[in-house]
Amino acid sequence: MGHDTRGMDVGSGMVALMSSPHPLPSRRLRLRGVAGVVGVLGALAAINLTANLADLAHREWVIPIAVLALVAVVKARGMHWSELGLSLRHMPRGLAYGVAATAAVAAVVTAGCLIPATSPFFLSERYSDLRMAVFSALVLIPLMTVLPEEFAFRGVLQGALERTFGTKGVFVVGSIAFGLWHVTTSLGLTSGNAGLSGLLGTGLGGQLAGIALAVVATSVAGAGFIWFRRRSRSLLAPIGLHWAFNAVGALAAALTWRAVAG
Repeated sequence: MGHDTRGMDVGSGMVALMSSPHPLPSRRLRLRGVAGVVGVLGALAAINLTANLADLAHREWVIPIAVLALVAVVKARGMHWSELGLSLRHMPRGLAYGVAATAAVAAVVTAGCLIPATSPFFLSERYSDLRMAVFSALVLIPLMTVLPEEFAFRGVLQGALERTFGTKGVFVVGSIAFGLWHVTTSLGLTSGNAGLSGLLGTGLGGQLAGIALAVVATSVAGAGFIWFRRRSRSLLAPIGLHWAFNAVGALAAALTWRAVAG
Protein backbone atom coordinates (compact mmCIF):
# COMPACT_ATOMS: atom_id res chain seq x y z
CA MET A 1 0.00 0.00 0.00
CA GLY A 2 1.57 3.32 -1.07
CA HIS A 3 1.91 6.40 1.09
CA ASP A 4 1.40 10.02 -0.05
CA THR A 5 4.52 11.87 1.12
CA ARG A 6 3.65 15.29 -0.29
CA GLY A 7 2.20 16.54 2.99
CA MET A 8 5.23 15.29 4.87
CA ASP A 9 7.54 17.12 2.46
CA VAL A 10 5.65 20.39 2.89
CA GLY A 11 5.57 20.01 6.66
CA SER A 12 9.27 19.18 6.93
CA GLY A 13 10.07 22.14 4.68
CA MET A 14 8.17 24.51 6.97
CA VAL A 15 9.93 23.07 10.03
CA ALA A 16 13.30 23.56 8.38
CA LEU A 17 12.45 27.15 7.54
CA MET A 18 11.28 27.90 11.08
CA SER A 19 14.29 26.24 12.67
CA SER A 20 16.82 27.95 10.42
CA PRO A 21 18.95 30.40 12.43
CA HIS A 22 18.78 32.93 9.59
CA PRO A 23 15.38 32.77 7.91
CA LEU A 24 15.30 34.50 4.57
CA PRO A 25 12.68 37.14 5.55
CA SER A 26 14.67 38.14 8.66
CA ARG A 27 17.85 38.36 6.64
CA ARG A 28 16.18 40.61 4.10
CA LEU A 29 14.78 42.82 6.84
CA ARG A 30 18.21 43.13 8.44
CA LEU A 31 19.83 43.99 5.11
CA ARG A 32 17.17 46.63 4.56
CA GLY A 33 17.85 47.97 8.04
CA VAL A 34 21.60 48.13 7.43
CA ALA A 35 21.00 49.86 4.10
CA GLY A 36 18.75 52.35 5.88
CA VAL A 37 21.41 53.16 8.48
CA VAL A 38 24.07 53.55 5.78
CA GLY A 39 21.71 55.81 3.85
CA VAL A 40 21.08 58.03 6.87
CA LEU A 41 24.81 58.26 7.65
CA GLY A 42 25.58 59.11 4.03
CA ALA A 43 22.88 61.78 3.99
CA LEU A 44 24.22 63.34 7.21
CA ALA A 45 27.78 63.38 5.83
CA ALA A 46 26.59 65.08 2.64
CA ILE A 47 24.57 67.64 4.61
CA ASN A 48 27.52 68.43 6.89
CA LEU A 49 30.05 68.86 4.08
CA THR A 50 27.67 70.98 2.02
CA ALA A 51 26.78 73.24 4.93
CA ASN A 52 30.33 73.78 6.18
CA LEU A 53 32.61 73.52 3.14
CA ALA A 54 30.56 74.44 0.06
CA ASP A 55 30.59 78.07 -1.05
CA LEU A 56 26.85 78.63 -1.00
CA ALA A 57 24.78 81.69 -0.24
CA HIS A 58 22.82 81.33 3.01
CA ARG A 59 24.44 77.97 3.65
CA GLU A 60 23.53 78.27 7.34
CA TRP A 61 20.04 77.09 6.32
CA VAL A 62 21.32 73.91 4.65
CA ILE A 63 21.34 71.80 7.83
CA PRO A 64 17.91 72.81 9.23
CA ILE A 65 16.12 72.43 5.90
CA ALA A 66 17.91 69.21 4.90
CA VAL A 67 17.25 67.59 8.28
CA LEU A 68 13.54 68.44 8.06
CA ALA A 69 13.49 66.81 4.63
CA LEU A 70 15.26 63.75 6.06
CA VAL A 71 12.65 63.46 8.83
CA ALA A 72 9.88 63.69 6.24
CA VAL A 73 11.48 60.94 4.15
CA VAL A 74 11.91 58.42 6.99
CA LYS A 75 8.41 59.19 8.29
CA ALA A 76 6.97 58.55 4.83
CA ARG A 77 8.87 55.25 4.72
CA GLY A 78 7.22 54.03 7.90
CA MET A 79 9.22 55.25 10.90
CA HIS A 80 6.89 55.85 13.85
CA TRP A 81 6.73 59.05 15.91
CA SER A 82 7.84 57.07 18.96
CA GLU A 83 10.97 55.89 17.10
CA LEU A 84 11.78 59.53 16.37
CA GLY A 85 11.27 60.45 20.03
CA LEU A 86 8.25 62.58 19.18
CA SER A 87 5.45 60.60 20.83
CA LEU A 88 3.10 62.95 22.69
CA ARG A 89 2.72 60.38 25.47
CA HIS A 90 6.38 60.66 26.50
CA MET A 91 6.81 64.43 26.12
CA PRO A 92 6.00 65.38 29.76
CA ARG A 93 8.72 63.00 30.96
CA GLY A 94 11.12 64.34 28.35
CA LEU A 95 10.37 67.93 29.36
CA ALA A 96 11.08 67.13 33.02
CA TYR A 97 14.43 65.57 32.11
CA GLY A 98 15.29 68.52 29.86
CA VAL A 99 14.56 71.13 32.54
CA ALA A 100 16.57 69.23 35.16
CA ALA A 101 19.51 68.86 32.76
CA THR A 102 19.44 72.58 31.91
CA ALA A 103 19.57 73.54 35.60
CA ALA A 104 22.45 71.12 36.28
CA VAL A 105 24.51 72.31 33.31
CA ALA A 106 23.90 75.97 34.20
CA ALA A 107 25.21 75.33 37.72
CA VAL A 108 28.34 73.57 36.44
CA VAL A 109 29.07 76.21 33.80
CA THR A 110 28.61 79.03 36.31
CA ALA A 111 31.09 77.35 38.64
CA GLY A 112 33.53 76.93 35.75
CA CYS A 113 33.33 80.64 34.93
CA LEU A 114 34.06 81.61 38.53
CA ILE A 115 37.09 79.34 38.97
CA PRO A 116 40.25 81.12 37.74
CA ALA A 117 41.83 77.89 36.47
CA THR A 118 38.92 77.09 34.14
CA SER A 119 37.54 80.52 33.22
CA PRO A 120 39.96 81.01 30.24
CA PHE A 121 38.31 78.07 28.48
CA PHE A 122 35.10 80.13 28.27
CA LEU A 123 36.85 82.98 26.41
CA SER A 124 35.51 82.15 22.96
CA GLU A 125 35.87 85.09 20.57
CA ARG A 126 32.60 84.13 18.88
CA TYR A 127 30.70 85.28 21.97
CA SER A 128 32.77 88.24 23.07
CA ASP A 129 29.75 90.53 22.51
CA LEU A 130 26.94 90.04 25.04
CA ARG A 131 24.09 90.99 22.68
CA MET A 132 25.33 88.54 20.08
CA ALA A 133 25.67 85.85 22.74
CA VAL A 134 22.07 86.38 23.90
CA PHE A 135 20.77 86.31 20.31
CA SER A 136 22.76 83.14 19.65
CA ALA A 137 21.55 81.46 22.83
CA LEU A 138 17.87 82.20 22.22
CA VAL A 139 17.61 82.06 18.41
CA LEU A 140 20.61 80.83 16.45
CA ILE A 141 21.68 77.92 18.66
CA PRO A 142 18.19 76.38 18.98
CA LEU A 143 17.24 76.81 15.31
CA MET A 144 20.57 76.19 13.59
CA THR A 145 22.26 73.70 15.90
CA VAL A 146 20.27 72.03 18.66
CA LEU A 147 16.98 71.18 16.94
CA PRO A 148 18.50 70.01 13.62
CA GLU A 149 21.18 67.91 15.30
CA GLU A 150 18.77 66.30 17.75
CA PHE A 151 16.23 65.53 15.05
CA ALA A 152 19.01 64.07 12.91
CA PHE A 153 20.98 62.06 15.49
CA ARG A 154 18.67 61.24 18.40
CA GLY A 155 15.66 61.16 16.11
CA VAL A 156 16.30 59.73 12.62
CA LEU A 157 19.66 57.98 13.16
CA GLN A 158 18.78 56.57 16.58
CA GLY A 159 15.47 55.29 15.27
CA ALA A 160 17.21 53.54 12.36
CA LEU A 161 19.92 52.09 14.60
CA GLU A 162 17.41 50.81 17.17
CA ARG A 163 15.59 48.84 14.49
CA THR A 164 18.68 46.98 13.28
CA PHE A 165 21.50 47.06 15.83
CA GLY A 166 19.85 47.52 19.22
CA THR A 167 21.28 49.29 22.24
CA LYS A 168 24.97 48.66 21.56
CA GLY A 169 24.71 49.90 17.98
CA VAL A 170 22.86 53.01 19.08
CA PHE A 171 25.53 53.99 21.59
CA VAL A 172 28.61 53.04 19.53
CA VAL A 173 27.57 54.21 16.07
CA GLY A 174 25.40 57.08 17.27
CA SER A 175 28.01 58.66 19.55
CA ILE A 176 30.92 58.24 17.09
CA ALA A 177 28.86 59.66 14.23
CA PHE A 178 27.94 62.67 16.36
CA GLY A 179 31.61 63.21 17.21
CA LEU A 180 32.69 63.05 13.54
CA TRP A 181 29.90 65.49 12.65
CA HIS A 182 31.89 68.16 14.52
CA VAL A 183 35.15 67.78 12.58
CA THR A 184 34.27 70.52 10.08
CA THR A 185 33.02 72.91 12.76
CA SER A 186 36.19 72.39 14.82
CA LEU A 187 38.57 73.73 12.17
CA GLY A 188 40.39 76.66 13.75
CA LEU A 189 38.94 75.86 17.17
CA THR A 190 42.14 76.52 19.12
CA SER A 191 42.82 79.87 17.48
CA GLY A 192 39.45 81.22 18.64
CA ASN A 193 39.62 80.03 22.25
CA ALA A 194 42.09 81.56 24.70
CA GLY A 195 42.20 78.54 27.00
CA LEU A 196 42.74 76.00 24.21
CA SER A 197 45.32 78.23 22.51
CA GLY A 198 47.35 78.37 25.69
CA LEU A 199 47.03 74.64 26.26
CA LEU A 200 47.51 73.27 22.74
CA GLY A 201 49.03 76.13 20.76
CA THR A 202 47.81 77.57 17.46
CA GLY A 203 50.06 75.69 15.02
CA LEU A 204 49.05 72.72 12.89
CA GLY A 205 49.68 70.27 15.72
CA GLY A 206 47.54 72.33 18.07
CA GLN A 207 44.75 72.58 15.51
CA LEU A 208 44.74 68.81 14.93
CA ALA A 209 44.76 68.22 18.66
CA GLY A 210 41.85 70.64 19.03
CA ILE A 211 39.84 68.76 16.38
CA ALA A 212 40.59 65.42 18.04
CA LEU A 213 39.60 66.83 21.41
CA ALA A 214 36.36 68.18 19.97
CA VAL A 215 35.50 64.81 18.37
CA VAL A 216 36.15 62.94 21.62
CA ALA A 217 34.21 65.47 23.70
CA THR A 218 31.20 65.51 21.37
CA SER A 219 31.22 61.71 21.11
CA VAL A 220 31.01 61.51 24.89
CA ALA A 221 28.30 64.18 24.88
CA GLY A 222 26.48 62.24 22.17
CA ALA A 223 26.46 59.14 24.37
CA GLY A 224 24.94 61.24 27.15
CA PHE A 225 22.28 62.62 24.80
CA ILE A 226 21.48 59.07 23.68
CA TRP A 227 21.10 57.94 27.28
CA PHE A 228 18.72 60.84 27.99
CA ARG A 229 16.71 60.03 24.88
CA ARG A 230 16.40 56.35 25.79
CA ARG A 231 15.71 57.05 29.46
CA SER A 232 12.94 59.56 28.78
CA ARG A 233 11.75 58.07 25.46
CA SER A 234 11.43 61.66 24.25
CA LEU A 235 13.52 63.96 22.09
CA LEU A 236 12.75 66.84 24.48
CA ALA A 237 15.26 65.53 27.04
CA PRO A 238 18.39 65.63 24.82
CA ILE A 239 17.15 68.87 23.26
CA GLY A 240 17.15 70.49 26.71
CA LEU A 241 20.56 69.10 27.62
CA HIS A 242 22.08 70.03 24.26
CA TRP A 243 20.68 73.56 24.42
CA ALA A 244 22.03 73.95 27.94
CA PHE A 245 25.57 73.01 26.91
CA ASN A 246 25.63 75.35 23.91
CA ALA A 247 23.47 78.27 24.98
CA VAL A 248 24.57 78.50 28.61
CA GLY A 249 28.15 78.15 27.38
CA ALA A 250 27.64 81.09 24.99
CA LEU A 251 26.22 83.30 27.74
CA ALA A 252 29.01 82.25 30.08
CA ALA A 253 31.60 83.17 27.45
CA ALA A 254 30.11 86.65 27.02
CA LEU A 255 29.97 87.25 30.78
CA THR A 256 33.54 86.02 31.18
CA TRP A 257 34.73 88.43 28.49
CA ARG A 258 32.98 91.28 30.27
CA ALA A 259 34.60 90.29 33.56
CA VAL A 260 38.04 90.24 31.92
CA ALA A 261 37.44 93.58 30.20
CA GLY A 262 36.18 95.12 33.41
